[in-house]
Formats: sequence, C-alpha cells, structure tokens
Amino acid sequence: MGILSILIWLPILGGLLVLAVGRTSAGRPSGSGAGLRADRLLALVVSLLCLVLSLPLWTDFNAATADMQFVERMPWIRAFNVEYFLGVDGFSMPLILLTAFLTPIVVLAGWDSVRSRTAEYFAAFLILEGLMIGVFAALDALLFYVFWEAMLIPMFIIIGVWGGERRIYATVKFFLYTFLGSVFMLIALIYMYLKSGSYSILAFQQLPLGQTEQILIFLAFFAAFAVKVPMWPVHTWLPDAHVEAPTGGSVILAAILLKMGGYGFIRFSLPITPDASGQLAGLMIALSLVAVVYIGFVALVQQDMKKLIAYSSIAHMGFVTLGFFIAWPIIERTGDTSGVAMGLSGGMLQMISHGFVSGALFLCVGVLYDRMHSRKIADYGGVVNTMPRFAAFMVLFALANAGLPGTSGFVGEFMVILASFKAGFWYAFLASMTLILGAAYTLWLVKRVVFGAVANTGVASLVDISAREMLILLLVAVGVLWLGLWPAPLADVMSASVEHLVTQITQSKLQAAL
Repeated sequence: MGILSILIWLPILGGLLVLAVGRTSAGRPSGSGAGLRADRLLALVVSLLCLVLSLPLWTDFNAATADMQFVERMPWIRAFNVEYFLGVDGFSMPLILLTAFLTPIVVLAGWDSVRSRTAEYFAAFLILEGLMIGVFAALDALLFYVFWEAMLIPMFIIIGVWGGERRIYATVKFFLYTFLGSVFMLIALIYMYLKSGSYSILAFQQLPLGQTEQILIFLAFFAAFAVKVPMWPVHTWLPDAHVEAPTGGSVILAAILLKMGGYGFIRFSLPITPDASGQLAGLMIALSLVAVVYIGFVALVQQDMKKLIAYSSIAHMGFVTLGFFIAWPIIERTGDTSGVAMGLSGGMLQMISHGFVSGALFLCVGVLYDRMHSRKIADYGGVVNTMPRFAAFMVLFALANAGLPGTSGFVGEFMVILASFKAGFWYAFLASMTLILGAAYTLWLVKRVVFGAVANTGVASLVDISAREMLILLLVAVGVLWLGLWPAPLADVMSASVEHLVTQITQSKLQAAL
C-alpha cells in the first residue's frame, strides 16, 4: 500500500475505531468520563499520525517535473475500465498537506467544547479527512466522483447534529446545492468515458473535443465547481452553513472544502476544455469580480462574526478564479505566458493562504463563542482588556485577511493583481478593490470586537486563552507568517505544474477534434 492510500484509508479506519472505542463497556454514552477521553485521544493520535505520514509528500517530492508522483494504479471495476488510480502533482500535494495539518487542529479545537456524541463528532472529521485527501489524490474520474460525493455525508452530519438552531435548513441547503451541481459533472465524465474508453483524468486531458462539446462539458463542470468555490450567484448556501456549523465544521468548510472547487477548475475545466475556457473566460472573470467587489460590500453590513467571515471567504475565493481565468485576456493583449503563469500561481497561493487565514478566524470566533455563546458583533467590545493574548492573535489573522504585506494574505492577491495589470487596467482596478474592502470589513470587525467600547458585562469576566487554545492559534499563525514571509518553497513546488498547465490551456483541441 502506497503513501496516498495510507493517508486516505488510515483516517477512515481510525474514525470507525473511534466510534467503537467511544462506547464504554458499561454502555455509557460516549460523552462521559473515560469514554470522552478515549474518543478524543484516539482521534488526535490518528490525525497526528496522518500528518507525520504526509510529510514525505513534501520531502520526497520532485519539484522539477509536472508528472504525477507517488502513483498507485490497479484495476477496480474491470467491466468499465475503472481504476484505483492515485497520484499527486504540484497542485494537489499542497492541498493534501493542508488537509493533514488542519485536521489535528480541528480535533484540538473540539477538545472541551464538544460534550455530546463526541465519538461520532471526532469520527466524522477523521472520515472526512480521508475522503478529502481522496479527492485531491484521485486520478480516475469515477474514483474522484465517489470521493467528491462521499465527503458530503460526514459534513452533512457535522452541521446537522452539532450545528446551531437552523442547522437542518443549512444542511439541506448545503447538500442540495452541492449534490445537484455534481450530477452534471457525472454526466460529463460519462460522456468523456464513452469517447475515450477510460475514466483516467490524464486521458481526458488529451481527449480531442469540438467547440460545442467543450462548452457543454465546461458548463457541466461549472455547475459542480462554481457551487463548491462558491461563486456568485450560487454562493448563498455558504453563509448559512458557516453560521450553523460548529467551529470545527466551519474551519474545514472554509479551509478545505471550498478549495475543491478551485482545484476542480485547474484539474478538469482548464486542461480538458481549454477552448471553451477561453471563450467563457469573460463570464468567469465577471463573476469573479462581482464576488470580489459586491460580496465585499455585503460583508461590510454583517452583524454576525461568522457571516462576515463567510462572505469574506466568497470574496477571497473570487480572487482564485480570477487568477485562473485572467489567462485569456493576458494572451489576447500581450501574448505573454509569464503573466498567465503568475495568475495561476497567485490563485493557488491564495487558496493555500485562505485555508490558513479563514480557518484561523473561525477558530477565533469559536474561542469567543465558547465563552459568551454569542456570535453577534454588538455583544462584544474591549476584548483586548481581558484577553490580550487572544487579541494579539485575532489582530494578526485579521490583518492577514486584509492582505497585509508579510502575511500569507498578501502574496496570492498581489500576484493576481499583477497578472490582472497585464490583462488591462480595469481588471486590476476592480481586483484591487478587495484590498480596500477587505481592510474595511476586517478592521471594522476588529475595532468593534477587540478594541471597541465594552457592550456586554460578560466581556469583563472573560478568561484569556488556555494553553491548548494558544497552541492551536500559534500553529496557524506560523503558517500565515511562513507563507507570507517566505512563499518561495511553495511557489517552487507548484512551478512545473503551473508551466505544464499553461502549455495545456494555450494549445487548442479543435484541430485535433476535426
């Protein structure tokens, strides 16, 4: 069994083991006594083991090639030529590491706050981890689809069982949006299988397709990936899901699940349908800029901390899709593929950065919610006076969210804006609005919550973060600062894959399809 299979199946089996261990021999509920300790300790051990086992993906990765690495391939469903086909490149490997890094943090975040059905809670996150890694590692389209759909189940349970008062509404909306969009993707995958005789994603990328075929396939992929990003106007499920989800659910939802939409565009849409991507690039850029500008204004008027951060996530993910699709205006205007590579790299760096920053902000909201049981901005104020250590972390993450140089939030946005300048002034002008709006709604949040006048007598009795909470926030802060101050190692890992994708999207498939 290869390393990728271990990273997929170890947390899934570990989650099942947590379920078994979570019930004591006396039949007591898993939230009591030794059962609780066994649940979370086993979940932490499994998640940390997955993190350690994922490190060779980084240390043994050959950044000089765009070929798939750590490949595992064997027959799965012979009658339909479906394979158990795994591998990673410079796009998928960092996302797997991000998943492995954040899962132990989510386990620690729920250490004390989750008191009911703890075995089920921690097991759901471990199973979700394995399925998410499966999405990033799958190179067989049907295998990819199985992991893609299966991961909805544990997230559905996490929000529906441990969520807020409107959790049922949020879970149903989340499930319907994501599931229905994925049905169109499945139709496209089956069509390409019938043309190629294989479900290999790499074979799909070489498949000659006519313009009409490409447009229909692109739109089918768009239905699945745009919902997951989420792009405007199919974004409305995200704020509801974030508000109702428990802290760990919000962290994984923002940090990992949203990235699957961006990953889908660079793994499927761009290389498989390059001509349709070029033809529809104007639409994609327009939708991305609407997310950057309009959703930024929507974030400004939010009164709920989670909703504000959720809308901020939509705006920042708009930068990701802008970086991916700004390629065609750049080529039309300058013919310079270096600008194309800069946009793609910036979009990928923004995805990784957003995983750290959005996850950190939701963790900060979770810290406050555990103490005050309120997400309303108006219920806080002057938190710095009673929780100075927490305030320092929250200010750091807020500044990263606003794109402060030296933090991870600046790097990807800066690269996408530079690439946008190569496409035209107005692209860059509208894109740069995110720096202004991001600073506005983020600093407004910090001013009201951390430095504002005390609005609630409960704030005066708040206790600063514990050693466990300090460790959680410190680990994420290291990621935010490392990527902000020294992004070169991550950029180098992606470089060969970016150049290969540039070659793929600049080569038309129309002549080959004739």
